[in-house]
Formats: sequence, structure tokens, C-alpha cells
Amino acid sequence: MRETPEELHELQALLDASLSRSTAHLRSIVAERTMTAESLTRVLTGMCTLALSTVTAKGEPRISGVDGHFLHGRWHFGTARGAAKARHLAARPAASVAHMRGEDLGVFTHGTVETLNPAGGEPAADWPDLLAYFKDFYGDDAFDWDNDVVFYRLHPHWMTVFAPDVAKLTQPPL
Repeated sequence: MRETPEELHELQALLDASLSRSTAHLRSIVAERTMTAESLTRVLTGMCTLALSTVTAKGEPRISGVDGHFLHGRWHFGTARGAAKARHLAARPAASVAHMRGEDLGVFTHGTVETLNPAGGEPAADWPDLLAYFKDFYGDDAFDWDNDVVFYRLHPHWMTVFAPDVAKLTQPPL
């Protein structure tokens, strides 16, 4: 867990607000089967496979998989600079991601991406710390970090969690 108390408070407020403005149908499924921000950050460690949804110039949806890392209450993910999803996000930064673990966990997020290491542009202020995290995770020489990959942070405006058995997700393995 890398979140500060302020980040946990902000994440909890987002989860609460998102659920309160969801449809009655979604609330009936999720309301008694969700997690707190603190529990969620304890579960979303390491790499989490995400289904990323972007939109083409014609308004057609596209979905693909990315490695997601939940850091400081936000999803972070990368792709090749030449990937179609990188072009989509550069032109239309709205995105949705879903992380699912069978029937045990579903985390659904809608928001807008920030490019953390734009080609030829000014990187995000916290990029050096994030780059150190990614290099530690993937290996220092896994990529040409300056030219091959682009990383994003999803700033969520809506996020909900489905977790019917929180204890199952949060208890240490035997």
C-alpha cells in the first residue's frame, strides 16, 4: 500500500460518490458487496491485468489488455508508443478500465488519462519515482524507457468495486 491518508480519503470519497450516483440496479448489486478504499489498496498490489477501453476517431469502442498498477489511489498503465491505444488516448483521453478476478473482484473505473512521459514533452512531476517503480517491477533494461513505452495515469471521475467476500481477498494465504 503506497497511499497516504489523504489519498485514501480521496479514494473513499470517490467510491462513495460513484456508488451514490449509480443506477438503482448497480447499487442493488454492489451496495452490500464492496470494499473500503483501504481494503482495496491492500488487494490491488503489483501488476493487475486491466481491460482498457478507448475510442477510435469514428467513435467506435476498442478494448485491449494492459498491465495496470494501482498506485496512490489511481491506475497507472503503459503501452508501446506506436500502439493504436496510444494514438486513441492522445486524441481522446477519456478511458475506462476494468480489473476482474473471476467472481471475486471487479473494479470498474471511468476517467481521463494523463500522459506521464510524453515524447519530447515535460514528464509528470512524479515521473522519476514512478519510473523507478516500473524499472524495479519490470527490470531496468526491459525497455528503452525513453523511446519505446508511454505510461498513463487514469484520473477517475467514477469508480466502483464489486467484492462479495472481502475476507477472501484480504486474508493472507495459508
